[in-house]
Amino acid sequence: MTRAELKDYLDDCVDRYNRPEFIQDDPIQIPHLFTNPRDIEVAGYLVATIAWGQRKTILNNGHRLMDIMGHEPYSFVMNATAAELEELSFIHRTFNSEDLRFLIEGLRGIYLNDKTLETSFLPKSNEYNLFPAISRFRSELIGKREVGRSGKHIANPEKGAASKRIHMFLRWMVRNDQRGVDFGIWTNLSPSLLSCPLDVHTGNTARSLKLLRRKQNDRRAVEELDAQLRKFDAADPVKYDFALFGVGVDPLVKFE
Repeated sequence: MTRAELKDYLDDCVDRYNRPEFIQDDPIQIPHLFTNPRDIEVAGYLVATIAWGQRKTILNNGHRLMDIMGHEPYSFVMNATAAELEELSFIHRTFNSEDLRFLIEGLRGIYLNDKTLETSFLPKSNEYNLFPAISRFRSELIGKREVGRSGKHIANPEKGAASKRIHMFLRWMVRNDQRGVDFGIWTNLSPSLLSCPLDVHTGNTARSLKLLRRKQNDRRAVEELDAQLRKFDAADPVKYDFALFGVGVDPLVKFE
C-alpha cells in the first residue's frame, strides 16, 4: 500500500467513525449533556481524567459524577462549600474522592484567577505541539498545594508521559469540523497543534500501519506519530484518532 493509498484508507475510516453515532459509546457523551461552554469543559476535563478501563464503567461513573455535581459541573466547581467537598463520595479504579476534591479545587483556582481552561493551554509562539502547555496547565492546577497521591491523575509530559487523556480532552474542546462529535468551543487554539491520544490500542494500530516504530507508548511515541499524521493533514492531524480507534475494532474495517 502506497502512502497515498494509506491516506485514502485512513480518511475513509475517519469518515466512518467521525459522526454522531460515535458519541453513544464514547466518554464524550458526558460533556454532550450540556450546552454551556463552562459546563462542557469542566465535565469534559473530569470525565477525560477517569477515561481508562472498561468503557461501560467509564460511562457509568461519568454519569454518576455529573449526578454528584447536580448536573451543573461549573457551578459545583465554583460554589461547592468545603463541607460539600469533604462529603464527596466517588471512586473510579484508583481515582477517589480525595483526587476529585483536588481537581475541583484546582479548577476553581484557575477560574478565580480570571482565566479559563482554554487560556491555560495557550501555546507560546515557538511551540509546535501542546506538551509544554499541558505542563504549564499542570502547574496552574496544582498551584502551591502538596500534590500527594492526586499527582498521578494529572498528566506530566516532563516525565515523558504520553498524556493520552488530556490530549483526548483537548481534541474534544478544539476540533470543530461540523460533524457533531467534537465541540470546537475553544477557538484560540489551532487544531494543527493537537496530538493523537495514544494508548495500547491506538499504539498497536499505528505500528501495524507502519506509522509508529517506537515500542513504548510515551511522549516520544506521540511526537513520532504526530509527524506522520501531519503529513496526511497538517491542519487537523488528530482527526486520525477516529481512524486509529476504528481499525481493528470494527470487523468491517480491514487493513491489507
